[in-house]
Amino acid sequence: MMRDCQMLLNQMKEITEIQDSALLLAALKAANGDLMEAVTFLTEEHAQEPAQDVAAAEPSAWEGSAVGKQLPQDGSAAPAPLNQDNLHTANTIRPLESPKAPTAERDAAERPQDTHSAENKNRSKRKRCEVWGENSKQNDWRRAGDWPVGMKNIGNTCWFSAVIQSLFQLPEFRRLVLGYSLSQKVLESCRSHTGKRNIAFMQELQSLFALMLGTRRKFVDPSAALELLRDVFRSAEEPQQDVSEFTHKLLDWLEDAFQLTVNVTSPGDKSKNPMVQLFYGTFLTEGVHEGNTFSKIETFGQYPLQVNGYRNLSECLEGAMVEGEMDEATASQSVKYGQERWFTKLPPVLTFELSRFEFNQSLGQPEKIHTKLEFPQTIYMDRYLYCNKELIQMKREEMKRLKEKMVILQQKLERYMEYGSGPARFPLPDMLQYMLEFITTKPAVAVPSAQGSQTTLLHSQAEPRVLDVLSQPNGILERTDTSTEDGAFFLANSSPQQNSNMELQPSVPPAELSEHPAPHVVSEEELNLVRTCLQRWRNEIKQDVQDLKESIARTNLSIEQMYLDPLLRQVPYRLHAVLVHEGQANAGHYWAFIYNQPRKKWLKYNDISVTESSWEELERESFGGLRNTSAYCLMYISDQVSCVGADEDEGPEAVQIQKEVEALTPELRQYIQKDNWRLEQEAEEWEEEQSCKIPQMEPSPASESQDLSSESRPDQLSVCEQSVHSLSSEHARIAQEQTAKAIANTADAYEKNGVEAALCEAFHEEYSRLYLLSKETPTPQNDARLQHVLIYFLQNNAPQQVVERTLLEQFADKNLSYDERSISIMKVARAKLREIGPDDVDMEEYKRWHEDYSLFRKVSIYLLTGLELYQNRKYQESLTYLVHAYQSNEKLLLKGTNRGVNESLIALYRRKCLLKLNEVAASLFVSSEEARVSEGVSILNEQIIPCMHLMNNFDISREDLDAIEVMRNHWCSYLGREDMDAKLQLKLGELLPRLLDGSTEVIVLKEPPKIWPNSPYDLCSRFAAVMESIHGASTVRVK
Repeated sequence: MMRDCQMLLNQMKEITEIQDSALLLAALKAANGDLMEAVTFLTEEHAQEPAQDVAAAEPSAWEGSAVGKQLPQDGSAAPAPLNQDNLHTANTIRPLESPKAPTAERDAAERPQDTHSAENKNRSKRKRCEVWGENSKQNDWRRAGDWPVGMKNIGNTCWFSAVIQSLFQLPEFRRLVLGYSLSQKVLESCRSHTGKRNIAFMQELQSLFALMLGTRRKFVDPSAALELLRDVFRSAEEPQQDVSEFTHKLLDWLEDAFQLTVNVTSPGDKSKNPMVQLFYGTFLTEGVHEGNTFSKIETFGQYPLQVNGYRNLSECLEGAMVEGEMDEATASQSVKYGQERWFTKLPPVLTFELSRFEFNQSLGQPEKIHTKLEFPQTIYMDRYLYCNKELIQMKREEMKRLKEKMVILQQKLERYMEYGSGPARFPLPDMLQYMLEFITTKPAVAVPSAQGSQTTLLHSQAEPRVLDVLSQPNGILERTDTSTEDGAFFLANSSPQQNSNMELQPSVPPAELSEHPAPHVVSEEELNLVRTCLQRWRNEIKQDVQDLKESIARTNLSIEQMYLDPLLRQVPYRLHAVLVHEGQANAGHYWAFIYNQPRKKWLKYNDISVTESSWEELERESFGGLRNTSAYCLMYISDQVSCVGADEDEGPEAVQIQKEVEALTPELRQYIQKDNWRLEQEAEEWEEEQSCKIPQMEPSPASESQDLSSESRPDQLSVCEQSVHSLSSEHARIAQEQTAKAIANTADAYEKNGVEAALCEAFHEEYSRLYLLSKETPTPQNDARLQHVLIYFLQNNAPQQVVERTLLEQFADKNLSYDERSISIMKVARAKLREIGPDDVDMEEYKRWHEDYSLFRKVSIYLLTGLELYQNRKYQESLTYLVHAYQSNEKLLLKGTNRGVNESLIALYRRKCLLKLNEVAASLFVSSEEARVSEGVSILNEQIIPCMHLMNNFDISREDLDAIEVMRNHWCSYLGREDMDAKLQLKLGELLPRLLDGSTEVIVLKEPPKIWPNSPYDLCSRFAAVMESIHGASTVRVK
């Protein structure tokens, strides 16, 4: 019973992406064990949070407004005004809206909204229709141009999607699969069950690849190929298939299937097998066992690597290649270690399997290893090749010697820095300093008048004694924040009673009044002798410590640069794909990051979703150490494979895809055409089904048909109306999740008073919530304007008609068609929008406000992206975003200080980034290497000079002017340098006029890469993280 329950919970985690087991269990209980009802409960209206308890004061003139006159005003339909009594009543009713909701879920729903904002995002990320691949909008079914397609998850099959997508994006592998064919003679001769199964799977994989290449769908269905795997890979006890196990089996099947295409005399000869040539390599194992040497050659496909105990991929490989250490007397001269492995042949596609699971003997179950493991985008395999054996063995011996030396140096330093024989140890230089202070301190004979100066000495130089006093039970801990005099006064005494009576008892003996220890009697001769010795010893010790630290730094640098020899950087492998696992050993979710060669970008493949990503996101989700998400498998490709892909991908990607489709067999092309035709049929059937679902109660059939006809002919709308509709629809889509929550809270009004009352209640509550948010005091880590377009409007005093129409449009958004209530509210809102005439709302003004908010979001996204890139030292990319953010922000600030973002923040980081990039360009220029010089000149011409000229206008700040002078002086300092080549001096002469005076030039700025828009939750969390990072690091001082 418990196992079945765990299986259901794992499936719900996979479908809903909610990791809170208590919440999932509560939903499962509420649904009486029905999985689909529980999923529906979590992903639709029951998953929505109730509105917060506090409502804003409503505007005073609702009845007279353009929107207010369209909403019901009679008491029977409209909700009562939002006073405190009604709020209390509403809060007592809301928990009863969902009779199935258990107590645990009601408690969770009553928490503040921001506590679960991240989880709310996860709940609504995958709605019911997406679980089975039936999207709520038919446009979301369709592929966007040549964008890669996703893969449908048909129940715990994300592992299949991650592996297949990684293989499909290998051009060589894709060509092999799509070109697979067997003669009739071979087909007839294959009679074994395994052989027939492999051929059938190969044919299904071929069809799947053809669809992934030429389909018009946003994602494909792998059910046919998975059906063949079901008996082998799926069982009731293993709901989630292990990626490495599946990949091993997949390669075995493919190897056997392709072996049928190879005409060899010996069936066991697989040297001509294309799968073996692409994915398999060999390594030699040499070692000494009980005095006997041995060696053997083995074949590998996925090379396993242990993660535990290692910090990065190089350490993992070193640990895998060298095992144990034999005694020097028994080891041979050629083999210094117990066992060594050397790669004798590397495959074009090199796959590392990271062992992130281990069996816990005490618990009797597997556990996932969450430790951090870094890996590079390019790894050089020279140090693991047999051909470099002698050089590497020498370097390993040198590395061993350096590490032993490092241990000795660290131990020596530790003896200095943790001196003493008891449990409490201190740095020896400090102890000598304390003794010097002690010997020079004069004993107190009366209440000292200069108490403040002694207190300073106590706090600054006698810190260990202060800590000792504070650690005592009667220490006055609460007074540590008071003034220094009070602090010294309390620390000098043992109890509060003594402190309170001190001023009344001037006759206390001098010993009790002494603020800190001092010698009772010391002669001048003794003092001079001890002081001289202590000072000399302290200087000697400080010099010893400094020498040790420098030796450690030099040794560490030698270790880091040990394998940076140019001779060991001849065999590069580029990272192609990273397979990621989120969860624990017994359950979780898989996705893949794959480098797209034509786009030169990382893409994230997560079931049906394929989105643009970045190396920074890949690091966060793949290295591990922070959350239960980490890389599980790394796929590297040689230069040979990546160069083939680059040659193939010259020109637009769509052209290359079309060429590959045209190269398919007629049967596969026909298969693609039939599937695309079925897509059109499904779209038509869906439209008919949706039209039947929309209630015909309101508005009237005549007005409905008129509205549908107008929507079907957008060319009849004016350009202004089309533009306004596009922007306002975009902002409605951004706020879709928040609007859906407002609708979800109107269940009671909808049941009792009808759809118009529900709309009115949702409208008023959402307006009140946003009005409150707009009045909150902003903080450096929080900008409420990013949460909703109306907060931006309210903070900038937008006309009431613009605010009201914007909110009404959000309830009229077609994307809210979740259920009958949402559809009904959407229809009524659309009808009311049609009743608002041009006299009620100035559409030109309405358009301008939405254009401003769209530009504000763009500026914010550019700023955040620029700051993130700057923190990751990607100054070229960062500067492009920051410059465009500043230029666009200027337009907004002309209309009001609250229309844009903080100008000084953008200016500060634009300046810092420009200075950093100038240093990079200058170092490239003076390197004298032709390629690096060209790169430096390119950076100067395309980014630095245009940015400098944009900054150098009539209202330039003093800081920007100083920065420009620093950069110009840097380049001018190269003039006449004797160590600079004559050609470089000539190039410098060509650059300086543009650098010093570009007033006659046309400034052309490179447009930054497009960024997919973030949801409000994502954007706000990014904003908070970036701002907290830059302020926390004390690198920003914004006036």
